[in-house]
Amino acid sequence: MKKIRDATVVLGMLEDGQFASDLSESIRATLDALNERAGTKGKAKGSIAVKLDLVVSNGMVTIDCTLDAKTPKPERGSTVLFVTDDGSLSTEHPKQMTMFPRDADERRRVGDDD
Repeated sequence: MKKIRDATVVLGMLEDGQFASDLSESIRATLDALNERAGTKGKAKGSIAVKLDLVVSNGMVTIDCTLDAKTPKPERGSTVLFVTDDGSLSTEHPKQMTMFPRDADERRRVGDDD
């Protein structure tokens, strides 16, 4: 009877080797994302979690495995708009006068001439 005592052998057997392949790809993709995020002088943190659910019944074990990789979310910029008295949004402060009034349709026409 062949006994398996090495965890790397067990990981290699999961899902006929597909899980180990997916884990390798997840490590590569996570490192790529972290390297891109950190840049040349920055720092980025991520994690890869491997979970094995074991069920023993009648002398057999069934192993279900999951893989969860986490990388930092990309930073998004912010936009400042103003709320008017009627609850609409505006790019101009509603309580300030416009120094250089222009019609939006006029800007489009000027841009179309180029």
